[in-house]
Amino acid sequence: MKKSLLFLLAAMIIYPLAAQQTVHRDRGTIISPEVHADGSVTFRLEAPAAESVEVVGDFTAADPARPQPPTASLTLNQEGVWHYTTAPLRSELYNYHFVVDGLAIKDPSNVYIQRDIASLMNYFIVGGAKADNYAIQDVPHGTVARVWYPSPSTESKTRRMCVYTPAGYEDSLCDYPVLYLLHGMGGDEEAWLSTGRAAQILDNLIAQGKAEPMIVVMTNGCPQHASAPGESHEGMYKPYGVRSMDGSFESSFGEVISFVDGRYRTIRSARGRAIAGLSMGGFHSFYISLNLPTTFGHIGLFSAAVRPTSGGIGGVYDNSDEKLATLFESAPALYYIAIGREDFLYDHNVELRRRLDEAGYPYTYIESEGGHTWRNWRDYLVDFLPRLFR
Repeated sequence: MKKSLLFLLAAMIIYPLAAQQTVHRDRGTIISPEVHADGSVTFRLEAPAAESVEVVGDFTAADPARPQPPTASLTLNQEGVWHYTTAPLRSELYNYHFVVDGLAIKDPSNVYIQRDIASLMNYFIVGGAKADNYAIQDVPHGTVARVWYPSPSTESKTRRMCVYTPAGYEDSLCDYPVLYLLHGMGGDEEAWLSTGRAAQILDNLIAQGKAEPMIVVMTNGCPQHASAPGESHEGMYKPYGVRSMDGSFESSFGEVISFVDGRYRTIRSARGRAIAGLSMGGFHSFYISLNLPTTFGHIGLFSAAVRPTSGGIGGVYDNSDEKLATLFESAPALYYIAIGREDFLYDHNVELRRRLDEAGYPYTYIESEGGHTWRNWRDYLVDFLPRLFR
């Protein structure tokens, strides 16, 4: 009996220690990814029993003149570590994962992960040029708050948004302009922060004097959900591409503006308001601005889903030509369209530009390489922000 008690006590002491060691497993000296001075990157994975290891990443689109394989095979060394080094890459934020004997895994040596809808991706940054906008620099930093607001017109009645306030906001008495920044299909209020690096971009551009200090409101554009996954009473459901192009989000957007103007020190006129979004968020921005034609002085459509449509709750998608005429009568300071040449929505944006050209409405147009990707949307945000509120 005494021996059994001693064994039980010993087991109780040893088990937590073993559990701790499992949780805090030492990964040794393996560095992955390692970004070299010339922009090349080395990936490493300790897996001595594996038969094959590959790295899958978005390196191909980085530089058409210096293509990288979308999948590259790693080589096993005598220490049981697989490794692969890319050619020098252009300054950019890159995503990747490993495939070990056919199984996709994250890099266990890289704690930096982004979520895009239901996909988790390791990332790294090759700096020295444009990607410095996405990195955390030694500059004054803004604050990001996760805020709940009343939304009586939606099923959930209360909904969550993310709000960026610039450095110095808390100590200032000034009123600030507001950008409403909308995500794409399947995204949520965290998308522009996680994958879009919006807070880092804002901090850096404002610190450089390239963008005006502003409040940025990032909403959840799917009224079927109150918040990002796991952040509400809905629980820990798997994210998926919820469609929200029935007019419900556009119809409820006045609740967002009223809450922001009531909670924050804002410039409450069109000259102090902008709205922009990517893909579905561009669709929302297009129709919200049409139905609130004197509310926004700056409109941005990034790879926008501006296909012809009609109907929607309250008829928000009806009579777009007439609504465009009313919008441009108010002379917005900026109407901005950006799209990649390989984007599957390219033709819809060509058609929108044709309508604007025939009516003689002024707009700014940016056409880039590539397709429907965060790489383009980050670039568009960097280009769009300095044009606002000047």
